[in-house]
Amino acid sequence: MEFTARQIEIMEAATQRIDKHGIQNLTIKTLAADINLSEPALYRHFAGKNEILLGLLVYFKNEMEERISQLSFEKDEKAGDRLRKIFNSQLVTFEQKPAIVSVIFAESIFHFDNSLSNKVSEIIDSMHKVVHENIKTGQSKNQYSTLIKPGTMTTIITGGMRMAVMKWKLSGNKSSVEKDGMKVLNGILKMIEKK
Repeated sequence: MEFTARQIEIMEAATQRIDKHGIQNLTIKTLAADINLSEPALYRHFAGKNEILLGLLVYFKNEMEERISQLSFEKDEKAGDRLRKIFNSQLVTFEQKPAIVSVIFAESIFHFDNSLSNKVSEIIDSMHKVVHENIKTGQSKNQYSTLIKPGTMTTIITGGMRMAVMKWKLSGNKSSVEKDGMKVLNGILKMIEKK
């Protein structure tokens, strides 16, 4: 799905509004006012609020997958170091664009709209797959303990990272999500990495 420069501007403004005022205060009227567009002009770019939200989720998912696929790893780099790079990339993105966290983590509101909840699910599944592959690889190369199955370990890691991001968001972004998240990840990896 390709987006025009104007659509990206609208989605970024929507993200900022959600971050500052909550998703319930995102309306076409308020969003149009935020970017000095008329409501009819905004409707030329998106059919409505849900289409903007869906666009935001698609845009973030595409950006995340492309960013992670372009990370450079050394040939003999250990699985744990690769996982640190992957999550550091994610956390730096959240730190640079904290408003996006408000959208991605608003999934409880999206359960009334299948297209939105499905897209959030795709984002979670995409990250889950990356972590799961890393755990499987690390275990097969004897770099991670095999006491815990890859699926369970993936849930522990992604759940721990999600909690770190949520705590940061609920604190009003007062700390560094990159530092806080990496502390959590390093703590978990200490339990499974083999020396």
